[in-house]
Amino acid sequence: MIPKFLKKRIFKAPVVSGNTPATEPSDTPQIDGSPIVPTPYTNAPINQLYRKISGQMLDVAVKPKLLGELPEFDQDDQTLRFYVLQDYSRSNSILIDLQTQEHKLPPALVGVNDSAHNIKENAAIIFLHHPHAKENQLSPRLSRLVSAVLQYPELKVRLVPVSILWGRAPEKEDSLFKLLTADNWQDPSITKQLFNIGVMGRDTFIQFHPPQDLRTLINDSLKDDDDEPTDLNSAIFESATLDTNASDATDSATENTISVAPNYTVVAAADGNRELVRSLQQQLNIYLDKQRASMLGPDLSDRRNLVDKLVYSPAIKHAIEAEAAETGTSPREARLLAKSYANEMVNDYSHAIIRGFYKFLTWLWTQLYDGVEVHHFERVRELAADYELVYVPCHRSHVDYLLLSYVIYKRGLSIPYVAAGDNLDVPVLGPILRGAVAFYIRRSFRGNALYTAVLREYMHTLITRNTPIEYFIEGGRSRSGRLLPPKMGMLAMTVHSQLRQSNKPVVFIPTYIGYERIMEGGTYIGELKGKPKESESLLGLLKVGRKIERIFGNVHLSFGTPLHLTDFMAKFDVPENSLPADRTDTPLDDKASAMVDNIGVKVMQHINKAAVVTPVSLLSLVLLSAPKSALDEDICREQIALYQGLAQQLPYSSDTVVTDMSPQQIIDYGIKLKLIERIPHILGDIIQIAGKQAALLSYFRNNILHVFILLSFLAALVARNGRIERSRLDNIAMQLYPFLQSELFLYYPAHGLADTLNKKVDSLIAHGLIVELGDGMLSVPEANSRCYQQLQVLATPVEQSLERYFMTLALLAQQGSGNLTENEVVDLCHLLGQRLSVLYADDIPDFFDRALFTSFLGALTRLDYLQKDVETGILTFDQRINDIAHHAKYVLRPEMMQILHQVASLNEEEIAHAITEISNKKQRKFGRKR
Repeated sequence: MIPKFLKKRIFKAPVVSGNTPATEPSDTPQIDGSPIVPTPYTNAPINQLYRKISGQMLDVAVKPKLLGELPEFDQDDQTLRFYVLQDYSRSNSILIDLQTQEHKLPPALVGVNDSAHNIKENAAIIFLHHPHAKENQLSPRLSRLVSAVLQYPELKVRLVPVSILWGRAPEKEDSLFKLLTADNWQDPSITKQLFNIGVMGRDTFIQFHPPQDLRTLINDSLKDDDDEPTDLNSAIFESATLDTNASDATDSATENTISVAPNYTVVAAADGNRELVRSLQQQLNIYLDKQRASMLGPDLSDRRNLVDKLVYSPAIKHAIEAEAAETGTSPREARLLAKSYANEMVNDYSHAIIRGFYKFLTWLWTQLYDGVEVHHFERVRELAADYELVYVPCHRSHVDYLLLSYVIYKRGLSIPYVAAGDNLDVPVLGPILRGAVAFYIRRSFRGNALYTAVLREYMHTLITRNTPIEYFIEGGRSRSGRLLPPKMGMLAMTVHSQLRQSNKPVVFIPTYIGYERIMEGGTYIGELKGKPKESESLLGLLKVGRKIERIFGNVHLSFGTPLHLTDFMAKFDVPENSLPADRTDTPLDDKASAMVDNIGVKVMQHINKAAVVTPVSLLSLVLLSAPKSALDEDICREQIALYQGLAQQLPYSSDTVVTDMSPQQIIDYGIKLKLIERIPHILGDIIQIAGKQAALLSYFRNNILHVFILLSFLAALVARNGRIERSRLDNIAMQLYPFLQSELFLYYPAHGLADTLNKKVDSLIAHGLIVELGDGMLSVPEANSRCYQQLQVLATPVEQSLERYFMTLALLAQQGSGNLTENEVVDLCHLLGQRLSVLYADDIPDFFDRALFTSFLGALTRLDYLQKDVETGILTFDQRINDIAHHAKYVLRPEMMQILHQVASLNEEEIAHAITEISNKKQRKFGRKR
């Protein structure tokens, strides 16, 4: 804090005219009462030669990797720019200079001369910890610049904080070699710096942070009387859009081994100046420390010590006592059990494995994919320094574990600790993944209080130490391409930890992962059709390795809008630190539990909002909606262009990314990936899905189905009725929307749905797919016109969902209230869906995915159409079930409704037989697992 009386002295400091000699003692700045002795500015040839030779030697030995975005400067501006480093270092300053030259930024080791403001500095680098400033004293150059800015209101100075890492190993050192070579939280000595250059020169990282206006920083430090200095990262560095214009760099000058710059700036030496500079320097140090932490991660304890700390923590001691009392075992036996649980799950971080993985994956991605496209990552970087990051991606493939960590590490942030199922803890592969920050958890541990306590305490330890965390909120990989319902266990543990003790605020990062081909595609299709799930093994890994030569197209990672836990706590009125810090078994109250459920749904919705509409997913959506999965090539191009136009002109979300390939390029790309094929024909070429690829393409269609589902629903209502009143269309859509929302995690709120529907109808009218007749009446275009054909194709994707709904409702109505449990309904609908798909559809297995029927029944229960007995699980309902089914006739064709009625008509003997067979199959499956 700067006291008020010192603030007054700052602004009363005399302004010295440009005619005053720069060497007058009264005008020489002082640091804590000691004058800074100016050294003559020199541009001697020996210094130029020293700098040139040093730069050439460093350029050969060190190949730094640039992280983040480069600062942008307007070359016409006369603003002065200075790079801010924490610690004095010859190699760092030369490295900065080389990087500024390479990226055409204002040079670092060139004098900064501004005669109008009496500024003449021999380099554009500010060291916060300068060797010529005594202990606990201030940076001379920063002091001079602050005084100059206070004296000259028109002077503009921009500070560019810079982070340099020689290697990226967190603090976990257990050998002399590591101490000499791996950079960590300790500042490098000259000896260590020489080792770094020689050994870690190829593993060096540099990041230029957003430029900041020095006058703004000064004003923010002076404007309030807070006891604590302003948090630069949260209060100042949020202004990333500050004007960062700059002028052409001045002529090159040399740095005399980065010694103290001579003082040609005439400044006033006042106590207020010193306190102001001290405040600014502290803020800059805090900011750079936070940035360094976001890149390196927290200091690490070795695995053995971490396990011991867990077992002997107050929370686990209490859990051990409870376990011993409940089971009748001794506390020692319970402690050994808790320790075995901890050893089972705790990771064993190895920077050597991380670096090895990074090099291996860099090679692997070039073999597998045409490219790894990353969207919206900067929003993550902006939060990394001040928040506990919890990445919550969708789960498409085992590749997800490696891909997300690789992208985060490559872009300069600390790699997250990944919660992995213990099914991956197999020989060879398991220890490697554990060294690459995976921690293993059991697939199911319901009823095991001690295991739950150890896992909660481990999660709490990671969160309070500000370790980034990643877990797949769906719990398992999606076999259909749709998002699975969220599993709330890990989410609840995260909230539980934050309510026990908060350090940094938690922010969830919803992350969309989209592939254009997937390694497990054939396996997924088999599992959906009923084949047992294959267990992970080294042999399975080797089988996957055989696919490396295949073409997998591009892979996309899109980081959605962050979700702040504090916002949800305010919404649900959940107070901070409301749980005991030394207990893991305190249950969440009703408000906190409701909050967890809401966070889970919002995470899924934000993942879908960040979807990437890829060329393959567009092709899949178009061709799977066409009769026989084939279209004339001209019509196919037009349909693709229509979907692109709809998605771009009325975006599903501002986070949604749509491919910018042309329709012809998209078709050619699908042929290259061998997913579709062109059939030459004298009347025009035909594009059709390649043999046995339809089921696989349904997976990629489902990735983006939510983007177009409401458009498809509205198109179907008009197409199946020929004419329909707009008010009736809105009414039917609002009645059935909750079920589509539950299945596809649509984010449109029900209270604003009417406006959303109107916008989408207007968009379809603008594209000519719907004709507005007046008086609120909507109609299809002229029969057999091109727009009519496009409307029919667009109306198809929603049909599968509505067919599932109608079949489920028909089964319930036919069997009657109080006769079936929820599990029996799901199992029977799965069997009926299988039969329907084989007999009447294209045998695409996602139609009868159990998760979809579970989701539909869950929505019916949540909306009180179904009531579930807590003890027996029996479902009861009333006439309203038929009311919902009544709306299906406005969307489904009469012949399809008849087929669904027939398929769902089962007598008691058939149901009993089906339920028995399903039960026997499940017992055989679980028997194999045991």
